[in-house]
Amino acid sequence: MRIVIAGAHGQIARRLGRLLTARGDTVVGIVRNPAHETDLREDGVEPAVLDLESASVDDVAAVARGADAVVFAAGAGPGSGIPRKDTVDRAAAVLLADAAERAGVRTYLLVSSMGADLVAGGATPEGVDEVFTAYLRAKLAAEEDLLGRTGLTVTVLRPGGLTDDPGTGSVTLHRSVERGSIPRDDVAALLVALLDAPRAGAVLEAVSGPTPIVEAVRSA
Repeated sequence: MRIVIAGAHGQIARRLGRLLTARGDTVVGIVRNPAHETDLREDGVEPAVLDLESASVDDVAAVARGADAVVFAAGAGPGSGIPRKDTVDRAAAVLLADAAERAGVRTYLLVSSMGADLVAGGATPEGVDEVFTAYLRAKLAAEEDLLGRTGLTVTVLRPGGLTDDPGTGSVTLHRSVERGSIPRDDVAALLVALLDAPRAGAVLEAVSGPTPIVEAVRSA
């Protein structure tokens, strides 16, 4: 397969890129910072330098053209303020969807976040600071935009709290799960399994658990 990953220098995205290239897939990684090109090449990933906050649909479509799937794993990051939660976590995800449709790519995996349901209907969750609330709103808005498109096969993955623990290869994966954590290794492995077996229209929460990843995806 040929896979395009947006936010390709992120911690989950680099793990995903290495897994895909190791099995022989072609991976193109979209990054904003040219200094990250060397890291991607070392991972076996072909870098494409684009700023998704300023690129046009045509710019991104040119990168996506010929791909079997796109993965949105970009994020404004924990140090960013409220405006960039919208321009990256929502608008850039929507831009990638527009570009995928223009390029004729149907399969789209969106890395979202557990907790997005807390802001459904404009709710403001108690005990959550305004920046993280804005992040959840951006993620939910991106989900809703993508899932409403008939031209894309969209799967949304909402991981729990991310850790750098070694992956176990097993998870709990359902529409709704108890809050918990999950190693980034296992999130990347889940994304590989979802690329192999997309779940059209599914919104799936994931934490560590007892079910082997391929089995968990098969029964999701």
